[in-house]
Amino acid sequence: MNPADMNTSIALRQIATDVCVAPQLGPEAMAEVAALGFKSVVNNRPDFEFGPDQPTHAAIAAAAAAAGLEYRFLPVAGGYQSPEEAAAMAALLAELPRPILAFCRTGNRSANLYQLALRA
Repeated sequence: MNPADMNTSIALRQIATDVCVAPQLGPEAMAEVAALGFKSVVNNRPDFEFGPDQPTHAAIAAAAAAAGLEYRFLPVAGGYQSPEEAAAMAALLAELPRPILAFCRTGNRSANLYQLALRA
């Protein structure tokens, strides 16, 4: 899976062979995520983190399910991810079908959490 080879409007960044991160995704992106071949989505952004215009995890979960994707909500703060959150991400990485797309506001928090999960 190479994001550079994909024709997509989603700003994907590959962080492992079968794991990518992206900035904020909304319900409207879930069909495209599935069409790109992803099997699972992990949302690392807390609801309403920067205001009411952000889509809720419930709306994204419903769209992900409609697109045939596995969806998990693991909200974490931008500045610090706890050992417990890293362990929870490690469990998701072990459980979810791949390829996996994780997202947050910019993608950086999801990438950091992935790295912490590898060490958990």
